[in-house]
Amino acid sequence: MSNVWAVCKKEIKSYFTSPIAYVAITVFLILVGFFFQSLIWWFNTQSMQMAQNPYYLQQMNINQMVFSPLFHNISIILLLMIPLLTMRLLSEEKKINTDELLYTSPISINQIILGKYLASLFVLLVMLLLTGFLTILTFVYGNPEVKPILIGYLGLFLMGAAFMAVGIFFSSVTENQVVAAVLTFGSLLLFWVLNWASYSAGGMWKEILNYVSFFQHFDDMTKGILDTTDLVYYVSFVFLGLFLTHSVIQSRRWR
Repeated sequence: MSNVWAVCKKEIKSYFTSPIAYVAITVFLILVGFFFQSLIWWFNTQSMQMAQNPYYLQQMNINQMVFSPLFHNISIILLLMIPLLTMRLLSEEKKINTDELLYTSPISINQIILGKYLASLFVLLVMLLLTGFLTILTFVYGNPEVKPILIGYLGLFLMGAAFMAVGIFFSSVTENQVVAAVLTFGSLLLFWVLNWASYSAGGMWKEILNYVSFFQHFDDMTKGILDTTDLVYYVSFVFLGLFLTHSVIQSRRWR
Protein backbone atom coordinates (compact mmCIF):
# COMPACT_ATOMS: atom_id res chain seq x y z
CA MET A 1 0.00 0.00 0.00
CA SER A 2 2.96 2.33 0.53
CA ASN A 3 3.71 2.25 -3.22
CA VAL A 4 0.06 3.00 -4.06
CA TRP A 5 0.06 5.89 -1.60
CA ALA A 6 3.32 7.25 -3.08
CA VAL A 7 1.85 7.25 -6.62
CA CYS A 8 -1.40 8.73 -5.32
CA LYS A 9 0.38 11.59 -3.52
CA LYS A 10 2.45 12.34 -6.62
CA GLU A 11 -0.67 12.56 -8.79
CA ILE A 12 -2.58 14.69 -6.28
CA LYS A 13 0.37 17.06 -6.16
CA SER A 14 0.40 17.18 -9.98
CA TYR A 15 -3.30 18.08 -9.98
CA PHE A 16 -2.94 20.93 -7.51
CA THR A 17 0.39 22.33 -8.67
CA SER A 18 -1.09 22.94 -12.11
CA PRO A 19 -4.24 24.86 -13.09
CA ILE A 20 -6.11 21.66 -14.04
CA ALA A 21 -7.80 20.90 -10.73
CA TYR A 22 -8.45 24.54 -9.83
CA VAL A 23 -10.04 25.38 -13.18
CA ALA A 24 -12.13 22.19 -13.25
CA ILE A 25 -13.34 22.62 -9.66
CA THR A 26 -14.11 26.33 -10.15
CA VAL A 27 -16.12 25.77 -13.34
CA PHE A 28 -17.86 22.80 -11.71
CA LEU A 29 -18.91 24.84 -8.66
CA ILE A 30 -20.08 27.80 -10.75
CA LEU A 31 -22.31 25.56 -12.87
CA VAL A 32 -23.66 23.65 -9.86
CA GLY A 33 -24.34 26.93 -8.06
CA PHE A 34 -26.21 28.28 -11.07
CA PHE A 35 -28.46 25.22 -11.33
CA PHE A 36 -29.03 25.17 -7.56
CA GLN A 37 -30.03 28.84 -7.50
CA SER A 38 -32.39 28.31 -10.46
CA LEU A 39 -34.06 25.31 -8.82
CA ILE A 40 -34.43 27.08 -5.46
CA TRP A 41 -35.96 30.11 -7.19
CA TRP A 42 -38.41 27.86 -9.03
CA PHE A 43 -39.29 25.99 -5.81
CA ASN A 44 -39.94 29.26 -3.97
CA THR A 45 -42.10 30.51 -6.84
CA GLN A 46 -44.16 27.32 -6.76
CA SER A 47 -44.46 27.56 -2.97
CA MET A 48 -45.89 31.07 -3.15
CA GLN A 49 -48.37 30.02 -5.82
CA MET A 50 -49.47 27.04 -3.74
CA ALA A 51 -49.69 29.04 -0.51
CA GLN A 52 -53.37 29.69 -1.16
CA ASN A 53 -54.07 25.96 -1.15
CA PRO A 54 -52.66 24.23 1.97
CA TYR A 55 -53.27 20.75 0.51
CA TYR A 56 -51.06 21.31 -2.54
CA LEU A 57 -48.50 23.15 -0.43
CA GLN A 58 -48.07 20.09 1.79
CA GLN A 59 -47.46 17.93 -1.31
CA MET A 60 -44.42 19.97 -2.30
CA ASN A 61 -41.18 18.12 -1.62
CA ILE A 62 -37.84 19.89 -1.79
CA ASN A 63 -36.00 16.61 -2.33
CA GLN A 64 -38.02 15.80 -5.44
CA MET A 65 -38.26 19.33 -6.78
CA VAL A 66 -34.73 20.59 -6.05
CA PHE A 67 -32.26 17.85 -5.19
CA SER A 68 -33.36 15.18 -7.66
CA PRO A 69 -33.04 17.47 -10.72
CA LEU A 70 -29.88 19.02 -9.19
CA PHE A 71 -28.22 15.60 -8.99
CA HIS A 72 -29.11 14.97 -12.63
CA ASN A 73 -27.59 18.31 -13.60
CA ILE A 74 -24.43 17.56 -11.62
CA SER A 75 -24.08 14.21 -13.37
CA ILE A 76 -24.14 15.98 -16.74
CA ILE A 77 -21.48 18.41 -15.54
CA LEU A 78 -19.33 15.47 -14.40
CA LEU A 79 -19.79 13.95 -17.84
CA LEU A 80 -18.08 17.04 -19.24
CA MET A 81 -15.47 17.57 -16.52
CA ILE A 82 -14.11 14.11 -15.79
CA PRO A 83 -12.56 13.54 -19.25
CA LEU A 84 -10.49 16.68 -18.59
CA LEU A 85 -9.33 15.31 -15.22
CA THR A 86 -8.35 11.86 -16.49
CA MET A 87 -6.90 12.64 -19.92
CA ARG A 88 -3.36 13.19 -18.62
CA LEU A 89 -3.11 10.37 -16.06
CA LEU A 90 -1.27 7.90 -18.31
CA SER A 91 -1.05 9.61 -21.69
CA GLU A 92 1.30 12.25 -20.27
CA GLU A 93 3.71 9.55 -19.09
CA LYS A 94 3.85 8.18 -22.61
CA LYS A 95 4.22 11.57 -24.25
CA ILE A 96 7.21 12.64 -22.15
CA ASN A 97 8.75 9.14 -22.42
CA THR A 98 8.63 8.38 -18.70
CA ASP A 99 6.27 5.45 -19.12
CA GLU A 100 9.02 2.88 -19.70
CA LEU A 101 10.88 4.08 -16.60
CA LEU A 102 7.66 3.92 -14.59
CA TYR A 103 6.64 0.47 -15.81
CA THR A 104 10.12 -1.02 -15.19
CA SER A 105 10.30 0.34 -11.64
CA PRO A 106 9.77 -1.90 -8.58
CA ILE A 107 6.19 -0.61 -8.42
CA SER A 108 3.76 -3.05 -10.01
CA ILE A 109 1.35 -2.05 -12.78
CA ASN A 110 -1.60 -2.61 -10.46
CA GLN A 111 -0.10 -0.23 -7.90
CA ILE A 112 0.54 2.43 -10.55
CA ILE A 113 -3.00 2.23 -11.89
CA LEU A 114 -4.60 2.15 -8.45
CA GLY A 115 -2.51 5.08 -7.21
CA LYS A 116 -3.42 7.26 -10.19
CA TYR A 117 -7.06 6.19 -9.99
CA LEU A 118 -7.30 6.99 -6.27
CA ALA A 119 -5.81 10.44 -6.93
CA SER A 120 -8.55 11.14 -9.48
CA LEU A 121 -11.17 9.93 -7.00
CA PHE A 122 -9.76 12.33 -4.42
CA VAL A 123 -10.35 15.26 -6.78
CA LEU A 124 -13.88 13.98 -7.45
CA LEU A 125 -14.54 13.74 -3.71
CA VAL A 126 -13.30 17.29 -3.17
CA MET A 127 -15.63 18.55 -5.90
CA LEU A 128 -18.66 16.83 -4.38
CA LEU A 129 -17.83 17.83 -0.81
CA LEU A 130 -17.60 21.48 -1.80
CA THR A 131 -21.19 21.33 -3.08
CA GLY A 132 -22.22 20.24 0.42
CA PHE A 133 -22.36 23.91 1.39
CA LEU A 134 -25.46 24.27 -0.80
CA THR A 135 -27.05 21.32 0.97
CA ILE A 136 -26.38 22.90 4.35
CA LEU A 137 -28.20 26.04 3.23
CA THR A 138 -31.34 24.04 2.51
CA PHE A 139 -31.29 22.63 6.05
CA VAL A 140 -30.96 26.14 7.47
CA TYR A 141 -33.91 27.53 5.50
CA GLY A 142 -35.89 24.36 4.78
CA ASN A 143 -36.59 20.83 5.95
CA PRO A 144 -35.30 18.30 3.38
CA GLU A 145 -34.94 14.58 4.07
CA VAL A 146 -31.39 13.48 4.78
CA LYS A 147 -31.48 9.91 3.44
CA PRO A 148 -32.39 10.72 -0.21
CA ILE A 149 -29.67 13.40 -0.29
CA LEU A 150 -27.01 11.00 1.02
CA ILE A 151 -28.05 8.31 -1.46
CA GLY A 152 -28.02 10.88 -4.26
CA TYR A 153 -24.47 11.91 -3.38
CA LEU A 154 -23.47 8.25 -3.19
CA GLY A 155 -24.88 7.83 -6.69
CA LEU A 156 -22.87 10.82 -7.92
CA PHE A 157 -19.66 9.41 -6.42
CA LEU A 158 -20.23 5.93 -7.86
CA MET A 159 -21.07 7.34 -11.28
CA GLY A 160 -18.04 9.63 -11.12
CA ALA A 161 -15.87 6.65 -10.14
CA ALA A 162 -17.14 4.75 -13.19
CA PHE A 163 -16.45 7.80 -15.37
CA MET A 164 -12.91 7.97 -13.97
CA ALA A 165 -12.30 4.29 -14.76
CA VAL A 166 -13.32 4.87 -18.38
CA GLY A 167 -11.12 7.98 -18.51
CA ILE A 168 -8.00 6.26 -17.20
CA PHE A 169 -8.49 3.46 -19.73
CA PHE A 170 -8.54 5.83 -22.70
CA SER A 171 -5.62 7.73 -21.19
CA SER A 172 -3.63 4.49 -21.39
CA VAL A 173 -4.54 3.95 -25.04
CA THR A 174 -3.08 7.14 -26.53
CA GLU A 175 -0.36 9.68 -25.75
CA ASN A 176 -2.54 12.54 -27.03
CA GLN A 177 -4.47 14.03 -24.11
CA VAL A 178 -7.09 15.69 -26.31
CA VAL A 179 -7.79 12.39 -28.06
CA ALA A 180 -8.08 10.65 -24.69
CA ALA A 181 -10.56 13.28 -23.47
CA VAL A 182 -12.67 13.07 -26.64
CA LEU A 183 -12.76 9.25 -26.57
CA THR A 184 -13.74 9.32 -22.89
CA PHE A 185 -16.50 11.86 -23.42
CA GLY A 186 -17.87 10.04 -26.47
CA SER A 187 -17.95 6.69 -24.66
CA LEU A 188 -19.59 8.13 -21.54
CA LEU A 189 -22.18 9.94 -23.62
CA LEU A 190 -22.97 6.73 -25.49
CA PHE A 191 -23.56 4.80 -22.27
CA TRP A 192 -25.69 7.68 -21.04
CA VAL A 193 -28.04 7.86 -24.05
CA LEU A 194 -28.52 4.08 -24.29
CA ASN A 195 -31.48 4.61 -22.00
CA TRP A 196 -33.12 6.74 -24.71
CA ALA A 197 -32.53 4.02 -27.29
CA SER A 198 -34.35 1.53 -25.07
CA TYR A 199 -37.64 3.40 -25.67
CA SER A 200 -37.64 2.27 -29.29
CA ALA A 201 -36.47 -1.26 -28.48
CA GLY A 202 -38.54 -4.14 -27.27
CA GLY A 203 -38.29 -7.36 -25.34
CA MET A 204 -34.84 -8.47 -24.23
CA TRP A 205 -33.03 -5.62 -25.99
CA LYS A 206 -34.93 -3.04 -23.97
CA GLU A 207 -33.87 -4.66 -20.71
CA ILE A 208 -30.25 -4.93 -21.86
CA LEU A 209 -30.05 -1.29 -22.96
CA ASN A 210 -31.64 -0.13 -19.73
CA TYR A 211 -29.18 -2.16 -17.65
CA VAL A 212 -26.00 -0.96 -19.37
CA SER A 213 -27.12 2.69 -19.34
CA PHE A 214 -25.64 4.98 -16.68
CA PHE A 215 -28.87 6.95 -16.47
CA GLN A 216 -31.12 4.07 -15.50
CA HIS A 217 -29.05 3.11 -12.45
CA PHE A 218 -28.45 6.70 -11.37
CA ASP A 219 -32.08 7.83 -11.72
CA ASP A 220 -33.29 5.62 -8.87
CA MET A 221 -30.55 6.88 -6.55
CA THR A 222 -31.53 10.52 -7.13
CA LYS A 223 -34.94 9.57 -5.74
CA GLY A 224 -33.42 8.05 -2.60
CA ILE A 225 -33.77 4.44 -3.76
CA LEU A 226 -30.72 2.28 -2.99
CA ASP A 227 -30.62 -1.02 -4.87
CA THR A 228 -27.77 -3.53 -4.75
CA THR A 229 -28.14 -3.94 -8.52
CA ASP A 230 -27.04 -0.35 -9.02
CA LEU A 231 -24.09 -0.77 -6.65
CA VAL A 232 -22.96 -3.94 -8.44
CA TYR A 233 -23.28 -2.19 -11.80
CA TYR A 234 -20.99 0.72 -10.89
CA VAL A 235 -18.44 -1.43 -9.06
CA SER A 236 -18.34 -3.81 -12.04
CA PHE A 237 -17.87 -0.88 -14.42
CA VAL A 238 -14.96 0.42 -12.35
CA PHE A 239 -13.36 -3.03 -12.25
CA LEU A 240 -13.75 -3.44 -16.01
CA GLY A 241 -12.20 -0.04 -16.72
CA LEU A 242 -9.19 -0.72 -14.49
CA PHE A 243 -8.80 -4.25 -15.87
CA LEU A 244 -8.74 -2.97 -19.45
CA THR A 245 -6.20 -0.32 -18.43
CA HIS A 246 -3.99 -3.02 -16.91
CA SER A 247 -4.30 -5.11 -20.09
CA VAL A 248 -3.25 -2.18 -22.31
CA ILE A 249 -0.19 -1.37 -20.19
CA GLN A 250 0.76 -5.02 -19.82
CA SER A 251 0.64 -5.59 -23.58
CA ARG A 252 2.80 -2.50 -24.14
CA ARG A 253 5.23 -3.56 -21.47
CA TRP A 254 6.02 -6.87 -23.17
CA ARG A 255 6.39 -5.57 -26.72
